[in-house]
Amino acid sequence: MFKMNVNILLVACVVSGILGACQGGQLRKNFYQNTCPSAEEIVRNVTWNHVSSNPNLPAKLLRMHFHDCFVRGCDGSVLLNSTANNTAEKDAAPNLSLAGFNVIDDIKENLENKCPGIVSCADILALAARDSVSFQFKRSLWKVLTGRRDGTISRTREALINIPPPVFNFTQLKQSFASKNLTVHDLVVLSGSHTIGVGHCPTFSNRLYNFTGKGDQDPSLNATYAAFLKTKCPSLNDTTTTVEMDPGSSLKFDTGYYATLKQQKGLFQSDAALLTNKGAANIVQELGDNDKFFTEFAQSMVRMGAIEVLTGTSGEIRSKCWAVNSN
Repeated sequence: MFKMNVNILLVACVVSGILGACQGGQLRKNFYQNTCPSAEEIVRNVTWNHVSSNPNLPAKLLRMHFHDCFVRGCDGSVLLNSTANNTAEKDAAPNLSLAGFNVIDDIKENLENKCPGIVSCADILALAARDSVSFQFKRSLWKVLTGRRDGTISRTREALINIPPPVFNFTQLKQSFASKNLTVHDLVVLSGSHTIGVGHCPTFSNRLYNFTGKGDQDPSLNATYAAFLKTKCPSLNDTTTTVEMDPGSSLKFDTGYYATLKQQKGLFQSDAALLTNKGAANIVQELGDNDKFFTEFAQSMVRMGAIEVLTGTSGEIRSKCWAVNSN
């Protein structure tokens, strides 16, 4: 009974447009309606303008949002530059391949010109991730509740600890997501974001050349696909080559990832891991349905976007997304 009540509360929070006690923040729809009515329109217009000339951006901004939320919550801490006294999250190994910071800066500049000191960088990132993925559909794929404030702390070490690497097994993935109050269902649904974007050779080449440390290949990887990957990444030392995560469809947000996964062609160990648990594998099967995936992805993104958010008077509203405000 208790479990049912918790689920009802969470659904009620999402449906009403407010994520309160159930996710630790006070986010709501149209947070800027009175203080900066055109905020969301500005974010969308600038984002779509960038995506129209760079179709790789949706995957990059979605990944940046994920990496932000898993470290100190969705507080824009991934956007901060390192300083003389601190090495920031963006300089941690998992974040060195992040891109799209220029888009966030462009959006922020436009918003500061229109409504100075009002819209947080954390909200900009959450909205831009949604809007970039939505560009191909010309409609919003999920609701973004707003009201986040910006954090002032960004540490490399915390990124290394909190961002789940592509070599995680199912147990490790489950624990990582559970630590952010996300379920196995959220894990499988959000993994569907791998339907767009690319992976760098070092993130998966151990599966090709040295899976157990004995110069072997991951037996769970489709042999034909593995042979193809070896032509793309001929050695463990290739740090520049990238491979589509959803072969032949890496720019289209769809259910292709799940079809690929069922063919044992998931690029990362963390992808293949989803099939090693019966419950997760059943969810993979269900998400092959286009309507179901889009519905579930929208709900999981709302939950992810509410991780440990700063609201009210916590944090600050940065005037530059790459630096904390000077006192």
